[in-house]
Amino acid sequence: MSRRTKIVATLGPATDDVATLTEMIRAGVDLVRVNFSHGAFADHAARVGRVREAAALAGRYVGVLGDLRGPKIRIERFAAGSAMLRDGDEFTLDTAHDPAAGTDSIVGVTYAELPRDVNPGDTLLLNDGLISLLVTAVEGTRVVTCVTAGGELGNQKGLNKQGGGLSAAALTDKDRADIRMAAELGVDYLAVSFVRNAADVEEARALARAAGSEALICSKIERGEAIGHLEDIISASDAVMVARGDLGVEVGYAELTGLQKRIIRLARERNRVVITATQMMESMIHSPAPTRAEVSDVSNAVMDDTDAVMLSAETAVGRYPVKVVQAMAQVIVGAEKWHYTQSRERHRIDGHFSATDEAIAMAVMYTANHLTVKAIVALTESGSTTLWMSRIRSDIPIYAFTRNEPTRRRVTLYRGVYPVAFDVTHTQPEILYPSIFQLVIQLGLAAPGDLIIVTKGEYTGVSGGTNSMKILEVRV
Repeated sequence: MSRRTKIVATLGPATDDVATLTEMIRAGVDLVRVNFSHGAFADHAARVGRVREAAALAGRYVGVLGDLRGPKIRIERFAAGSAMLRDGDEFTLDTAHDPAAGTDSIVGVTYAELPRDVNPGDTLLLNDGLISLLVTAVEGTRVVTCVTAGGELGNQKGLNKQGGGLSAAALTDKDRADIRMAAELGVDYLAVSFVRNAADVEEARALARAAGSEALICSKIERGEAIGHLEDIISASDAVMVARGDLGVEVGYAELTGLQKRIIRLARERNRVVITATQMMESMIHSPAPTRAEVSDVSNAVMDDTDAVMLSAETAVGRYPVKVVQAMAQVIVGAEKWHYTQSRERHRIDGHFSATDEAIAMAVMYTANHLTVKAIVALTESGSTTLWMSRIRSDIPIYAFTRNEPTRRRVTLYRGVYPVAFDVTHTQPEILYPSIFQLVIQLGLAAPGDLIIVTKGEYTGVSGGTNSMKILEVRV
């Protein structure tokens, strides 16, 4: 529990084994990502079931994030399996072309609105930006381009418009069906891909609630046009993901690191959770150790106070799913060791608290950072108090003592927050506090004589009812 930044691991063929999953969880996985772009309901249900089994074997709580595919815009297929595009060649994207009959000069596109969304002079990027096309003409269903950066192009590679501006809605018919599937699976977070504005977030939330899901909504920031609506998107979301693949393609890699830092800062200012994702340890898909550049990348995100760092193909299809989790955990611990954690920052110092429990959370963190305190114990129903606490930089662990299993899984994503099963069925101090002392000693969270801070509400079972804090000495 000395590691504060959380690890998200993507499930895939490489993790389809309970023994492997159990090792990964013991190595440090806090939350798993189920990618709805691939597989059917039965596949996802089986994977979530294995996660629950592995978490029980490892003796830990693990959250689940369901990731919607969104309007991933791709080219179609080539008759020969691929095509070689050379600089200066003319190459046409045609929404009406035979999907299986692409050549070195033309290929179909899955997105029918492409001709309406582009104009001569626009730059289109294929295959994560490795191939660049300059639009020279738009003729009916055909977008005629000149290759400005060529290379070999394979089937069904992604297509982006530099700077953003493709009008595709964030939620597709498949996503709407997958939201219903996510509700059946009981996911804890629902990630919405290619979010454009706050309305996309609210639509996803409404669909999830209508399907019976209480999942928290995570907006993936990966479209250029999302940057102009960043603050509204973050405010409408419960969490955000810095999805650096498509985002880097659309805004340009030169601006990506600065944007990453800005998104993390804005999310924390608004009491939202933030995940940094994409190619964090990409080399470990095939290699047993990360590169020095990857170590620096992960460390940089940790020192920017991201809540979590995410592994994608590294765990989904990589050769070393356990080793990559171990490596990421070690890098996080190393970065946090040298990071200035005792905070005197001005987070919300000039703001106005809208809720009593938020005010209590801020008072707790101020006290904890100015007093020798071993741990913070939050008796919580929803986990919101621990979320607010985790926005203040500190090296003091925050324990979410809750009887609600969904809350225990949700807080696995909050930086520096750790779930503990605790059923508050009484409020009498002579019973409550000795039971807390017994549990923190039993779990090794504190020792007799240590100071801890306990937060609780006047009434048990009331979400958002935290209204008091106590500084207590742990006693046997």
